[in-house]
Amino acid sequence: MKKILVGLFIFLTINTIAQKSSLIKCGKLLDTKTGKVLENQYILIKNGVVISISSSTVTADTIIDLSNYFVMPGMIDAHTHLLLQGDITSEDYDVQVLKESIPYRTLRASKSAAQSIQNGFTTIRDLGTEGAGFADVDLKKAINRGVITGPRMQVATLAMNTTGHYPLKAADYSWELKFPKGVIEITGADEARRAVRQQIEQGADWIKIYADRAYNRLEDGSFRSVPNFTTEEINAIGDETIKSRKKLAAHAMTRDGILAAINAGAISIEHGSGMDEECMKIMAEKGIFWCPTLFVNEYVAEGRAKMGSMINLYFQQSIEATFKKAIKMGVKLTYGTDIGGYDWSLPQAKDFTYFVKWGLTPVQAIQTATTTAAELLGMQGKIGVITAGSFADIIAFKKDPLKDISELQNVNFVMKEGKVYKHN
Repeated sequence: MKKILVGLFIFLTINTIAQKSSLIKCGKLLDTKTGKVLENQYILIKNGVVISISSSTVTADTIIDLSNYFVMPGMIDAHTHLLLQGDITSEDYDVQVLKESIPYRTLRASKSAAQSIQNGFTTIRDLGTEGAGFADVDLKKAINRGVITGPRMQVATLAMNTTGHYPLKAADYSWELKFPKGVIEITGADEARRAVRQQIEQGADWIKIYADRAYNRLEDGSFRSVPNFTTEEINAIGDETIKSRKKLAAHAMTRDGILAAINAGAISIEHGSGMDEECMKIMAEKGIFWCPTLFVNEYVAEGRAKMGSMINLYFQQSIEATFKKAIKMGVKLTYGTDIGGYDWSLPQAKDFTYFVKWGLTPVQAIQTATTTAAELLGMQGKIGVITAGSFADIIAFKKDPLKDISELQNVNFVMKEGKVYKHN
Protein backbone atom coordinates (compact mmCIF):
# COMPACT_ATOMS: atom_id res chain seq x y z
CA MET A 1 0.00 0.00 0.00
CA LYS A 2 2.85 2.33 0.87
CA LYS A 3 4.45 1.71 -2.56
CA ILE A 4 1.15 2.48 -4.28
CA LEU A 5 0.81 5.77 -2.40
CA VAL A 6 4.39 6.75 -3.19
CA GLY A 7 3.83 5.93 -6.86
CA LEU A 8 0.61 7.93 -6.90
CA PHE A 9 2.36 10.90 -5.30
CA ILE A 10 5.14 10.81 -7.91
CA PHE A 11 2.57 10.57 -10.72
CA LEU A 12 0.57 13.50 -9.40
CA THR A 13 3.73 15.57 -8.89
CA ILE A 14 4.94 14.93 -12.44
CA ASN A 15 1.48 15.60 -13.84
CA THR A 16 1.20 18.86 -11.91
CA ILE A 17 4.58 20.03 -13.24
CA ALA A 18 3.56 19.10 -16.78
CA GLN A 19 0.36 21.07 -16.45
CA LYS A 20 2.10 24.36 -15.57
CA SER A 21 0.99 27.20 -17.78
CA SER A 22 2.68 30.26 -19.27
CA LEU A 23 1.19 33.56 -20.39
CA ILE A 24 2.91 35.74 -22.98
CA LYS A 25 2.00 39.43 -23.02
CA CYS A 26 2.43 40.64 -26.62
CA GLY A 27 2.85 44.24 -27.67
CA LYS A 28 2.24 43.38 -31.34
CA LEU A 29 1.19 39.95 -32.60
CA LEU A 30 1.23 38.95 -36.27
CA ASP A 31 -1.62 36.75 -37.45
CA THR A 32 0.14 34.96 -40.31
CA LYS A 33 -3.12 33.69 -41.79
CA THR A 34 -4.71 37.11 -42.27
CA GLY A 35 -1.58 39.25 -42.29
CA LYS A 36 -3.07 41.49 -39.62
CA VAL A 37 -1.14 42.80 -36.64
CA LEU A 38 -3.01 42.67 -33.34
CA GLU A 39 -2.00 44.74 -30.32
CA ASN A 40 -1.94 43.96 -26.61
CA GLN A 41 -2.71 40.26 -26.91
CA TYR A 42 -2.21 37.46 -24.38
CA ILE A 43 -1.12 33.95 -25.41
CA LEU A 44 -1.88 31.18 -22.90
CA ILE A 45 0.34 28.09 -23.22
CA LYS A 46 0.17 24.72 -21.54
CA ASN A 47 2.10 21.51 -22.30
CA GLY A 48 3.84 23.13 -25.23
CA VAL A 49 0.58 24.02 -26.99
CA VAL A 50 -1.27 27.31 -27.41
CA ILE A 51 -4.50 27.18 -25.40
CA SER A 52 -5.94 30.57 -26.24
CA ILE A 53 -5.25 34.07 -27.53
CA SER A 54 -7.21 36.97 -26.11
CA SER A 55 -7.12 40.69 -25.49
CA SER A 56 -7.54 40.24 -21.73
CA THR A 57 -5.18 38.69 -19.23
CA VAL A 58 -5.73 35.29 -17.64
CA THR A 59 -4.13 33.48 -14.71
CA ALA A 60 -0.95 31.50 -15.41
CA ASP A 61 1.98 30.03 -13.50
CA THR A 62 4.56 32.03 -15.46
CA ILE A 63 4.31 35.44 -17.11
CA ILE A 64 6.55 36.35 -20.06
CA ASP A 65 6.44 40.05 -20.82
CA LEU A 66 6.88 40.78 -24.53
CA SER A 67 4.77 43.91 -24.39
CA ASN A 68 7.55 45.89 -26.13
CA TYR A 69 8.14 43.28 -28.82
CA PHE A 70 6.79 42.23 -32.22
CA VAL A 71 5.64 38.61 -31.83
CA MET A 72 5.07 35.99 -34.55
CA PRO A 73 5.24 32.22 -35.08
CA GLY A 74 8.58 30.45 -35.24
CA MET A 75 9.92 30.37 -38.79
CA ILE A 76 10.31 27.33 -41.04
CA ASP A 77 13.33 26.74 -43.28
CA ALA A 78 12.30 24.19 -45.90
CA HIS A 79 15.78 23.55 -47.29
CA THR A 80 18.74 23.02 -44.97
CA HIS A 81 21.82 20.81 -44.70
CA LEU A 82 22.80 20.46 -41.05
CA LEU A 83 25.64 18.12 -41.96
CA LEU A 84 27.37 20.57 -44.33
CA GLN A 85 29.36 23.65 -43.35
CA GLY A 86 29.64 25.58 -46.61
CA ASP A 87 31.09 24.46 -49.94
CA ILE A 88 31.90 27.10 -52.53
CA THR A 89 34.26 24.78 -54.40
CA SER A 90 34.32 21.04 -55.00
CA GLU A 91 37.41 20.91 -52.77
CA ASP A 92 35.43 22.45 -49.88
CA TYR A 93 32.88 19.68 -50.30
CA ASP A 94 35.39 16.86 -50.74
CA VAL A 95 37.32 17.85 -47.62
CA GLN A 96 34.21 17.51 -45.47
CA VAL A 97 33.26 14.13 -46.92
CA LEU A 98 36.81 12.70 -46.96
CA LYS A 99 38.55 14.21 -43.94
CA GLU A 100 35.71 14.47 -41.43
CA SER A 101 34.22 11.30 -40.01
CA ILE A 102 30.45 10.99 -39.84
CA PRO A 103 30.53 11.23 -36.01
CA TYR A 104 32.60 14.42 -36.28
CA ARG A 105 30.26 15.89 -38.89
CA THR A 106 27.30 15.00 -36.69
CA LEU A 107 28.85 16.83 -33.75
CA ARG A 108 29.26 19.89 -35.96
CA ALA A 109 25.68 19.45 -37.15
CA SER A 110 24.41 19.52 -33.56
CA LYS A 111 25.98 22.97 -33.25
CA SER A 112 24.27 24.02 -36.49
CA ALA A 113 20.94 22.76 -35.17
CA ALA A 114 21.37 24.89 -32.06
CA GLN A 115 22.26 27.87 -34.26
CA SER A 116 19.12 27.36 -36.35
CA ILE A 117 16.83 27.65 -33.36
CA GLN A 118 18.74 30.69 -32.13
CA ASN A 119 18.03 32.18 -35.56
CA GLY A 120 14.30 31.79 -34.93
CA PHE A 121 13.75 28.74 -37.13
CA THR A 122 11.82 26.28 -34.99
CA THR A 123 11.18 23.81 -37.82
CA ILE A 124 13.42 22.74 -40.71
CA ARG A 125 13.29 20.33 -43.62
CA ASP A 126 16.80 18.90 -43.97
CA LEU A 127 17.31 17.75 -47.56
CA GLY A 128 20.19 15.32 -47.58
CA THR A 129 23.14 14.35 -45.42
CA GLU A 130 25.71 14.62 -48.24
CA GLY A 131 27.59 11.43 -47.48
CA ALA A 132 26.78 11.27 -43.76
CA GLY A 133 24.44 8.30 -44.00
CA PHE A 134 21.36 8.49 -41.82
CA ALA A 135 22.88 10.90 -39.31
CA ASP A 136 19.99 13.33 -39.91
CA VAL A 137 17.63 10.74 -38.44
CA ASP A 138 19.84 10.58 -35.34
CA LEU A 139 19.85 14.37 -35.06
CA LYS A 140 16.06 14.40 -35.30
CA LYS A 141 15.81 11.74 -32.58
CA ALA A 142 18.28 13.55 -30.32
CA ILE A 143 16.33 16.81 -30.63
CA ASN A 144 12.98 15.11 -30.03
CA ARG A 145 14.36 13.36 -26.93
CA GLY A 146 15.97 16.49 -25.51
CA VAL A 147 19.53 15.21 -25.89
CA ILE A 148 20.53 18.25 -27.97
CA THR A 149 18.93 21.59 -28.79
CA GLY A 150 17.48 22.18 -32.22
CA PRO A 151 14.45 22.77 -34.40
CA ARG A 152 11.73 20.27 -35.24
CA MET A 153 12.97 18.29 -38.23
CA GLN A 154 11.71 16.53 -41.31
CA VAL A 155 14.53 14.66 -43.03
CA ALA A 156 15.42 13.26 -46.45
CA THR A 157 18.39 11.06 -45.44
CA LEU A 158 20.64 10.08 -48.38
CA ALA A 159 19.06 11.78 -51.44
CA MET A 160 19.29 10.09 -54.84
CA ASN A 161 21.05 10.41 -58.16
CA THR A 162 22.11 8.10 -60.98
CA THR A 163 25.45 6.30 -61.08
CA GLY A 164 28.42 8.56 -61.71
CA HIS A 165 26.61 11.89 -61.56
CA TYR A 166 27.35 13.23 -58.06
CA PRO A 167 30.45 14.03 -55.98
CA LEU A 168 32.86 12.70 -55.08
CA LYS A 169 33.94 12.49 -58.68
CA ALA A 170 36.03 9.36 -59.21
CA ALA A 171 38.03 10.90 -62.07
CA ASP A 172 39.46 13.50 -59.66
CA TYR A 173 41.25 10.79 -57.68
CA SER A 174 43.20 7.60 -58.18
CA TRP A 175 41.00 4.99 -59.87
CA GLU A 176 42.36 2.35 -57.49
CA LEU A 177 40.60 3.94 -54.53
CA LYS A 178 36.96 3.59 -53.56
CA PHE A 179 35.42 6.85 -52.36
CA PRO A 180 32.24 7.73 -50.49
CA LYS A 181 29.43 9.45 -52.36
CA GLY A 182 27.26 12.39 -51.34
CA VAL A 183 24.08 10.51 -52.33
CA ILE A 184 22.79 7.00 -52.96
CA GLU A 185 23.33 6.19 -56.64
CA ILE A 186 21.03 4.00 -58.71
CA THR A 187 20.89 2.49 -62.18
CA GLY A 188 17.54 1.21 -63.36
CA ALA A 189 14.00 1.31 -62.02
CA ASP A 190 14.44 -1.65 -59.66
CA GLU A 191 17.42 -0.05 -57.94
CA ALA A 192 15.44 3.17 -57.74
CA ARG A 193 12.59 1.46 -55.90
CA ARG A 194 15.01 -0.32 -53.59
CA ALA A 195 16.74 2.96 -52.69
CA VAL A 196 13.42 4.65 -51.87
CA ARG A 197 12.39 1.73 -49.66
CA GLN A 198 15.78 1.67 -47.92
CA GLN A 199 15.61 5.36 -47.04
CA ILE A 200 12.03 5.14 -45.77
CA GLU A 201 12.94 2.11 -43.68
CA GLN A 202 15.70 4.15 -42.03
CA GLY A 203 13.41 7.06 -41.21
CA ALA A 204 13.17 9.37 -44.25
CA ASP A 205 10.20 11.75 -44.19
CA TRP A 206 10.99 12.93 -47.71
CA ILE A 207 12.67 11.44 -50.74
CA LYS A 208 14.95 13.88 -52.53
CA ILE A 209 16.30 13.49 -56.05
CA TYR A 210 18.84 15.41 -58.09
CA ALA A 211 16.85 15.66 -61.31
CA ASP A 212 19.34 17.36 -63.63
CA ARG A 213 22.98 18.33 -64.18
CA ALA A 214 25.36 20.00 -66.67
CA TYR A 215 23.57 23.35 -66.78
CA ASN A 216 24.22 25.72 -69.66
CA ARG A 217 22.93 29.06 -70.88
CA LEU A 218 21.80 29.26 -74.50
CA GLU A 219 22.30 32.25 -76.81
CA ASP A 220 18.72 33.40 -76.19
CA GLY A 221 19.39 33.56 -72.43
CA SER A 222 17.39 30.45 -71.54
CA PHE A 223 18.86 27.54 -69.63
CA ARG A 224 18.98 23.83 -70.34
CA SER A 225 20.47 20.80 -68.64
CA VAL A 226 20.81 17.03 -68.85
CA PRO A 227 18.22 14.91 -67.04
CA ASN A 228 19.83 12.54 -64.55
CA PHE A 229 17.19 9.81 -64.61
CA THR A 230 15.53 7.86 -67.37
CA THR A 231 11.75 8.21 -67.48
CA GLU A 232 11.44 4.70 -66.03
CA GLU A 233 13.81 5.49 -63.16
CA ILE A 234 12.29 8.78 -62.08
CA ASN A 235 8.73 7.47 -62.39
CA ALA A 236 9.63 4.44 -60.27
CA ILE A 237 11.00 6.78 -57.58
CA GLY A 238 7.86 8.89 -57.63
CA ASP A 239 5.54 5.89 -57.62
CA GLU A 240 7.32 4.21 -54.70
CA THR A 241 7.45 7.47 -52.72
CA ILE A 242 3.77 8.26 -53.17
CA LYS A 243 2.65 4.67 -52.49
CA SER A 244 4.59 4.85 -49.22
CA ARG A 245 2.74 8.08 -48.32
CA LYS A 246 5.91 10.13 -48.41
CA LYS A 247 6.70 13.26 -50.42
CA LEU A 248 9.14 13.85 -53.26
CA ALA A 249 11.42 16.91 -53.48
CA ALA A 250 13.56 17.59 -56.54
CA HIS A 251 16.74 19.55 -56.97
CA ALA A 252 16.07 20.82 -60.48
CA MET A 253 17.50 23.88 -62.19
CA THR A 254 15.97 23.92 -65.67
CA ARG A 255 12.92 22.64 -67.54
CA ASP A 256 14.75 19.38 -68.31
CA GLY A 257 14.76 18.41 -64.63
CA ILE A 258 11.75 20.38 -63.41
CA LEU A 259 9.16 18.95 -65.80
CA ALA A 260 10.42 15.38 -65.41
CA ALA A 261 10.29 15.71 -61.62
CA ILE A 262 6.77 17.16 -61.63
CA ASN A 263 5.56 14.42 -63.97
CA ALA A 264 7.01 11.86 -61.55
CA GLY A 265 5.12 13.37 -58.61
CA ALA A 266 7.50 15.89 -57.02
CA ILE A 267 5.64 18.50 -54.96
CA SER A 268 8.57 20.85 -54.39
CA ILE A 269 11.21 22.15 -56.78
CA GLU A 270 14.47 23.13 -55.11
CA HIS A 271 16.45 26.03 -56.62
CA GLY A 272 14.80 26.16 -60.07
CA SER A 273 17.07 29.05 -61.03
CA GLY A 274 16.77 28.42 -64.77
CA MET A 275 13.05 27.66 -64.99
CA ASP A 276 11.04 28.98 -67.93
CA GLU A 277 7.45 30.12 -68.35
CA GLU A 278 6.14 26.66 -69.14
CA CYS A 279 7.54 25.40 -65.83
CA MET A 280 5.95 28.33 -64.01
CA LYS A 281 2.59 27.74 -65.65
CA ILE A 282 2.54 24.05 -64.75
CA MET A 283 3.78 24.69 -61.21
CA ALA A 284 1.07 27.30 -60.65
CA GLU A 285 -1.65 25.04 -62.08
CA LYS A 286 -0.60 22.02 -60.01
CA GLY A 287 0.23 23.88 -56.80
CA ILE A 288 3.88 22.80 -56.88
CA PHE A 289 6.01 24.57 -54.25
CA TRP A 290 9.10 26.50 -55.32
CA CYS A 291 11.99 26.79 -52.87
CA PRO A 292 14.35 29.23 -54.66
CA THR A 293 17.34 29.36 -52.22
CA LEU A 294 18.57 32.77 -53.41
CA PHE A 295 21.42 33.83 -51.12
CA VAL A 296 23.36 30.58 -51.50
CA ASN A 297 23.69 31.17 -55.25
CA GLU A 298 25.19 34.59 -54.62
CA TYR A 299 27.46 33.08 -51.97
CA VAL A 300 29.00 30.50 -54.30
CA ALA A 301 28.86 32.35 -57.64
CA GLU A 302 32.08 34.36 -57.60
CA GLY A 303 34.22 31.61 -56.08
CA ARG A 304 33.01 29.03 -58.57
CA ALA A 305 33.54 31.46 -61.45
CA LYS A 306 37.18 31.81 -60.41
CA MET A 307 37.44 28.03 -60.62
CA GLY A 308 36.05 28.13 -64.16
CA SER A 309 32.33 27.44 -63.61
CA MET A 310 30.27 30.45 -64.69
CA ILE A 311 26.76 29.02 -64.36
CA ASN A 312 25.99 30.45 -60.90
CA LEU A 313 26.96 33.91 -62.10
CA TYR A 314 24.61 33.46 -65.06
CA PHE A 315 21.81 32.39 -62.73
CA GLN A 316 22.58 35.42 -60.57
CA GLN A 317 22.13 37.71 -63.56
CA SER A 318 18.70 36.31 -64.45
CA ILE A 319 17.13 35.18 -61.18
CA GLU A 320 15.48 38.50 -60.29
CA ALA A 321 13.47 38.50 -63.51
CA THR A 322 12.69 34.79 -63.07
CA PHE A 323 11.48 35.37 -59.53
CA LYS A 324 9.25 38.30 -60.46
CA LYS A 325 7.71 36.40 -63.37
CA ALA A 326 7.09 33.28 -61.26
CA ILE A 327 5.32 35.26 -58.56
CA LYS A 328 3.23 37.10 -61.16
CA MET A 329 2.20 33.74 -62.65
CA GLY A 330 1.12 32.43 -59.24
CA VAL A 331 3.87 29.95 -58.39
CA LYS A 332 3.60 28.92 -54.74
CA LEU A 333 6.71 30.20 -52.97
CA THR A 334 8.11 28.58 -49.85
CA TYR A 335 11.09 29.69 -47.79
CA GLY A 336 14.27 27.66 -47.95
CA THR A 337 17.88 28.71 -47.73
CA ASP A 338 20.14 25.73 -48.55
CA ILE A 339 22.16 26.80 -45.50
CA GLY A 340 24.98 24.35 -45.05
CA GLY A 341 25.63 25.08 -48.70
CA TYR A 342 26.76 28.36 -47.16
CA ASP A 343 28.32 28.77 -43.74
CA TRP A 344 26.04 28.39 -40.71
CA SER A 345 27.54 31.55 -39.17
CA LEU A 346 25.85 33.64 -41.89
CA PRO A 347 22.24 34.86 -41.70
CA GLN A 348 19.58 32.19 -42.16
CA ALA A 349 16.95 34.88 -42.76
CA LYS A 350 18.86 36.57 -45.59
CA ASP A 351 16.54 35.35 -48.39
CA PHE A 352 13.68 37.48 -47.06
CA THR A 353 15.52 40.60 -48.21
CA TYR A 354 15.44 39.36 -51.82
CA PHE A 355 11.75 38.48 -51.53
CA VAL A 356 10.79 42.00 -50.47
CA LYS A 357 13.23 43.74 -52.80
CA TRP A 358 11.76 41.79 -55.72
CA GLY A 359 8.10 42.45 -55.05
CA LEU A 360 6.63 40.69 -52.01
CA THR A 361 5.26 42.66 -49.09
CA PRO A 362 6.93 41.91 -45.75
CA VAL A 363 3.84 39.96 -44.65
CA GLN A 364 3.87 37.89 -47.84
CA ALA A 365 7.56 37.16 -47.33
CA ILE A 366 6.94 36.01 -43.76
CA GLN A 367 4.07 33.80 -44.91
CA THR A 368 6.48 31.86 -47.14
CA ALA A 369 8.27 30.75 -43.96
CA THR A 370 5.14 30.20 -41.89
CA THR A 371 1.75 29.28 -43.36
CA THR A 372 3.00 28.21 -46.81
CA ALA A 373 5.94 26.22 -45.46
CA ALA A 374 3.62 24.56 -42.94
CA GLU A 375 1.39 23.50 -45.83
CA LEU A 376 4.39 22.04 -47.66
CA LEU A 377 5.33 20.01 -44.57
CA GLY A 378 1.73 18.87 -44.01
CA MET A 379 1.57 20.58 -40.63
CA GLN A 380 -1.05 23.29 -41.21
CA GLY A 381 -2.52 24.56 -37.96
CA LYS A 382 0.35 23.10 -35.92
CA ILE A 383 3.27 25.28 -37.03
CA GLY A 384 3.57 28.61 -38.84
CA VAL A 385 0.64 30.05 -36.88
CA ILE A 386 -0.15 31.07 -33.32
CA THR A 387 -3.64 29.78 -32.68
CA ALA A 388 -5.46 27.49 -30.27
CA GLY A 389 -4.08 23.98 -30.76
CA SER A 390 -0.84 25.00 -32.48
CA PHE A 391 2.56 24.21 -31.05
CA ALA A 392 3.84 27.07 -28.93
CA ASP A 393 6.59 27.97 -31.42
CA ILE A 394 6.93 31.70 -30.89
CA ILE A 395 9.60 34.27 -31.73
CA ALA A 396 9.85 37.99 -31.04
CA PHE A 397 11.77 41.07 -32.12
CA LYS A 398 12.49 44.40 -30.48
CA LYS A 399 12.09 46.09 -33.87
CA ASP A 400 9.22 45.61 -36.31
CA PRO A 401 10.23 43.39 -39.29
CA LEU A 402 7.25 44.68 -41.27
CA LYS A 403 9.04 48.05 -41.39
CA ASP A 404 12.45 46.50 -42.16
CA ILE A 405 12.47 42.86 -43.26
CA SER A 406 16.16 42.52 -42.38
CA GLU A 407 15.11 42.62 -38.72
CA LEU A 408 14.19 38.95 -39.14
CA GLN A 409 17.95 38.41 -38.84
CA ASN A 410 17.86 39.86 -35.29
CA VAL A 411 15.69 37.53 -33.23
CA ASN A 412 15.43 38.47 -29.56
CA PHE A 413 13.13 35.74 -28.24
CA VAL A 414 12.66 32.10 -29.23
CA MET A 415 10.23 29.56 -27.80
CA LYS A 416 9.68 26.07 -29.18
CA GLU A 417 6.81 23.97 -27.81
CA GLY A 418 6.57 26.19 -24.76
CA LYS A 419 10.27 26.09 -23.85
CA VAL A 420 12.27 29.33 -24.05
CA TYR A 421 15.58 29.00 -25.89
CA LYS A 422 16.46 32.69 -26.21
CA HIS A 423 15.38 35.89 -24.49
CA ASN A 424 17.37 39.11 -24.73
